[in-house]
Amino acid sequence: MAIKKGLYGLLAEFDNPTLLVQATSRARQQGYRRMDAYSPFPIEELGDALGFHRTGMPLVMLIGGLTGCIGGYLLQYYCAAITYPLNIGGRPLNSWPSFIPVTFECTVLLSALSGVFGLLGLCGLPTPYHPLFNVPRFAHATRDGFFLCIEAADPQFDLETTRQFLAGLGAREVMEVPQ
Repeated sequence: MAIKKGLYGLLAEFDNPTLLVQATSRARQQGYRRMDAYSPFPIEELGDALGFHRTGMPLVMLIGGLTGCIGGYLLQYYCAAITYPLNIGGRPLNSWPSFIPVTFECTVLLSALSGVFGLLGLCGLPTPYHPLFNVPRFAHATRDGFFLCIEAADPQFDLETTRQFLAGLGAREVMEVPQ
């Protein structure tokens, strides 16, 4: 394996989204696993071609929502029945129907906050620097460029073999990405 020191990977630019999806599928079939694709708009088939797995976000938000629900209810119960019990109008101290609005709001609040912070954590954000920013052509990824990057950390990666493989997939240009 010929890996240059200080090399992040190889970046291939393609002319259209179809070529990008086909190249990504072929790279996955070839055994490459440490890769990512970039395009100026979402491409539905690209996630399958990259082999994306299910995310943990629904579970993070469910746990946040349940924590908010239970925490909001227990806070009101503690205040109304234990710390400061007031018998107003003969109602019971644990009057759960009056606890519903605050419980609902705490559920929504903690679910939304756990969603935001869970997204940041699971995506590794904020990332103010990425090695791909060192490649001048990568600026086209937000306008009209379709890119596939195979990282040098991939066990299958060999500089010359991977370069020839990407060029054989119909890449317009294959560039080295420095660290």
